[in-house]
Amino acid sequence: MSVKQVEGVILSGAVLQAKRRISRVLRLEVQYRILPAILLLTTTTAFGQAMTKGILSPPSNVRPPHLQNVGIDQHLDAQVPPDLAFTDDSGHAVKLGDYFGHKPLILNLVYYNCTMLCGEALSGLTGAMKMVKFNLGDEFDVVTVSFNPQETPAIAAAKKQDYLKRYGRPGAAAGWHFLTGPAESINALTKAVGFQYQYDPKSTQYAHATAIMVLTPQGRISRYFYGVDYPPKDLRMGLVEASQGKIGNAVDQVLLYCYHYDPATGKYGAIVNNILKLGAGLTILMLGGLLFILFRLEKAAPPRRDWRAVKAGQQ
Repeated sequence: MSVKQVEGVILSGAVLQAKRRISRVLRLEVQYRILPAILLLTTTTAFGQAMTKGILSPPSNVRPPHLQNVGIDQHLDAQVPPDLAFTDDSGHAVKLGDYFGHKPLILNLVYYNCTMLCGEALSGLTGAMKMVKFNLGDEFDVVTVSFNPQETPAIAAAKKQDYLKRYGRPGAAAGWHFLTGPAESINALTKAVGFQYQYDPKSTQYAHATAIMVLTPQGRISRYFYGVDYPPKDLRMGLVEASQGKIGNAVDQVLLYCYHYDPATGKYGAIVNNILKLGAGLTILMLGGLLFILFRLEKAAPPRRDWRAVKAGQQ
């Protein structure tokens, strides 16, 4: 074999080895790109299946270890315990039942030193309330409870002033209550409303989901709204429904006839049959009104003249 042939064999071997390395790298790259997508798809599918059961979290067997006890399990129509003891933002001892019996309530569970979701949830709630014409403190109240037993009324008072300033309507201070309390009361409340969270000692933070609960004036859970962005239309209809029609107007009743709360999504969706029935009824009323107007116009019109008789008389 000549020197050129030997060099060609060596070169061919090197090229082949390089191609194999490149192919291996590409396979690994594809795996690392596809694997997260598969995991995301699996988690999303599980999440959707769980949502149909009223649980805002994937099943525990597909959650990371530090999120196994995190989620929201709906307890619709459950009674929130009225005798749970807390401290309000002015330092006074209160019970949850002190806020029952007058008007619908929005309950949200946060902790005031949270660096992530809690601030977003409070901002989203404040923005939604600003878009609703109901006034906080008049038509409804809000009870915000910290699930961190280490937080103090002073922290709650500072947080309250911040969000009252953002809300910007007079009289809201009397209707928005920021509470702190002992672990026993917190655990009883979170269990009653299905709010599951977990403390992470490494980050010294709590892992938790976000939602607000709309309560009836008697303290029963009427609606859950998930996430950190709450549509004002849904919030208004939830408050009207929870009040048993004591707040709102005729338009709200029509909307509640056409829209129905879906526990799986935590939103209101259109009921096509009711919308069609309402449209048919309005059409019949409009046609009936038009016929009535035409009939009245015909009766009010002057009698018709017989122009043939008039012409014959002239002749």
